Amino acid sequence: MKRGAMLINTGRGGLVEVNALIGALKDGQLGHLGLDVYEEEGGIFFEDHSNLPLRDDVLARLLMFPNVIVTAHQAFFTREAMTEIAQTTLANVAAWQAGTPRNVVRAG
Repeated sequence: MKRGAMLINTGRGGLVEVNALIGALKDGQLGHLGLDVYEEEGGIFFEDHSNLPLRDDVLARLLMFPNVIVTAHQAFFTREAMTEIAQTTLANVAAWQAGTPRNVVRAG
């Protein structure tokens, strides 16, 4: 990776090793980091913890960098994405009701 590169992860938190990211940020190998997913995000996002200390030391360290942004897994939350999700859901319900279900999972 080119020195000073930007890494954006919107896929899965486990795709990156966060301690390695911290090292790369500290030595300048990684210039910028954007995370919309975090492997240990369960119990951190989507609840109000504003009156509690952040208990995740790794996340706290990441948030100290001025060139890092962490979002609460919201990259999908656009008007277009939500419209597509709703249309797909309605189409699946209509197909099921018509007796032609889609996306059927069959055992072995």
